[in-house]
Amino acid sequence: MKPFTLNVIAIIKSIPEGYVMTYGQIAELAGSPRGARQVVRILHSQSRVHQLPWYRVVNAKGEIAFNNEESRFMQTFHLNSEGVAVSDEGRIDLEQYRYMPDLEGLPE
Repeated sequence: MKPFTLNVIAIIKSIPEGYVMTYGQIAELAGSPRGARQVVRILHSQSRVHQLPWYRVVNAKGEIAFNNEESRFMQTFHLNSEGVAVSDEGRIDLEQYRYMPDLEGLPE
């Protein structure tokens, strides 16, 4: 597995309960500031294998990015169960719920 992929997996696993991160934020911390779409692909292909908390990742606007109604419902359900407020439009207040990890604890 490539270092970027390993870094993305480690970062997503580090998101604590009750917080979210954006695809772009994860990509930048993992070493590829323009790699948000790669983060999407990694989440899609690796979530089950690595038991990633996929529902803690949202788009840059703090919105649930799924168009599929069932997936949107599941992400909202998981976030609400962790205390993250999700609006009826699928928005999360990033000022309140965005996780800003300590850079010392992240992979290089």
